[in-house]
Amino acid sequence: MVVGFTETARRCLRVGRKSLSTSQSLDLAAQVTAVDLGLKPALLYDGNGAGVEQVQRYLSDLQSVGLLSGSLLTVELDGNSVVINVSAVSSHLERALTDCSVAGVDVGSSLERPFMADPQTQLKSTLQHLQRLVGDLRLQQPQQPFRVGSRSAGWNLCTVFGLLLGYPVVYCFDQTESFENCLSMTPLTLTTASVTWRADGAGHTCCLYSFSVPAALQKETWPMMENWKLQLQEKVEQQSIFNDLTIALSTVTLPAVCL
Repeated sequence: MVVGFTETARRCLRVGRKSLSTSQSLDLAAQVTAVDLGLKPALLYDGNGAGVEQVQRYLSDLQSVGLLSGSLLTVELDGNSVVINVSAVSSHLERALTDCSVAGVDVGSSLERPFMADPQTQLKSTLQHLQRLVGDLRLQQPQQPFRVGSRSAGWNLCTVFGLLLGYPVVYCFDQTESFENCLSMTPLTLTTASVTWRADGAGHTCCLYSFSVPAALQKETWPMMENWKLQLQEKVEQQSIFNDLTIALSTVTLPAVCL
């Protein structure tokens, strides 16, 4: 199984003469398998400079030999390639709208410190945009990447990617004012969730999630974080390909934070 993943990655995702290393290929294999199983709703591909057509070819080849199901699609969003499990993304967005399972944190550059965002004004419209996108994805022909195109003009990609990737807390800011933020020298609690992929008997550690929350807002975001942890634990327990879920917390303070 591992050989099939690595050979497909090297064949499909080559840029010029350079292909992905074995470790990169294994990590990508674990990531797309996790998306396929619904452990995470989407994956932002950043392994190298391979384009969306190459990423789609990689998925299609793996699907053709049964290493992945047919539930994954590739989306090009503002030049970025995103691998999406349509059902998982749809469920995540629906919960965020109806159950307020996702918290928004306003980090606009004009603020002295981060504040909790108003979900009705700063998250709702983005969630609705993404729900319409998912509706179009359900009509998408398989084996072809979906290009979002001009409809994403004006979208805050930091918020969009946070929602697509399944984070329980996402950052918001008014990008018409500035693309800067107020997180400089702000203590951030970094959450990482990792699992072990038992492929061909070997154990490969895979980082499913990595995101930060301002440490001062831990109390306000606690319900969303706890709900996310419980759901992730349940999903890991319901399958047998990944195990040993580990959720780790650390605190970082940086002179500048790029979102």
